[in-house]
Amino acid sequence: MSPLPRSTSPHHSHNFMRPKLYILLTSVALASTGYGQGFIYDQQSADETTGGGAVVAIQSNQPLGQSFTPTLSSVGFIRLNSGDSTFNSLGATLYVNLRADSITGTILGSTSPVFMPDGFSGYTNFIFSIPVAVTPGTTYYFQPVVQSGDTWGIVGYGYGYAGGVGFSQGLPLPGSDLWFREGILVPEPSTFCLWLVGGAVFVIHRARRR
Repeated sequence: MSPLPRSTSPHHSHNFMRPKLYILLTSVALASTGYGQGFIYDQQSADETTGGGAVVAIQSNQPLGQSFTPTLSSVGFIRLNSGDSTFNSLGATLYVNLRADSITGTILGSTSPVFMPDGFSGYTNFIFSIPVAVTPGTTYYFQPVVQSGDTWGIVGYGYGYAGGVGFSQGLPLPGSDLWFREGILVPEPSTFCLWLVGGAVFVIHRARRR
């Protein structure tokens, strides 16, 4: 039996090109989503899997906060573990100051306020609308503040963070830290990446028409 003749139809050529074009589109799409918004952690006293902790009232222990030593050149957010101390239907609005030199030093920036409802307890990201520039290897201080609302507590413990220490009533607490994580926000997909995705779609459209 003689072998079947090889197809030379346009459909054969179209099907042969399609996988390569799909691979191109997928690769570009992955490159774009790799720049999607997210959190990159720099310093932390603990993470969400760490147990233990005591709740300290924020309002009655000011100046209250934590020193830390970043390795990145900016701070985009500070994540804290806090909760309602009295259940009376009020809730509270909090923000965080980032200070230089001391727990009462110059305020370099403040996060956007975050409202937390009555009875809330857990982790919250406090985000700076504009990332605060810092010098890597230099000690900085953050201070949670209750802007309005109920008495609010924050979690602290002997987490053993080596880059700083917790503060209460303006005094350092050796061996104790607030539960915190800090770092930077990854930006939204860039215009260039979106342009690449659009270009790949255009290539596929042209190939299909051929």
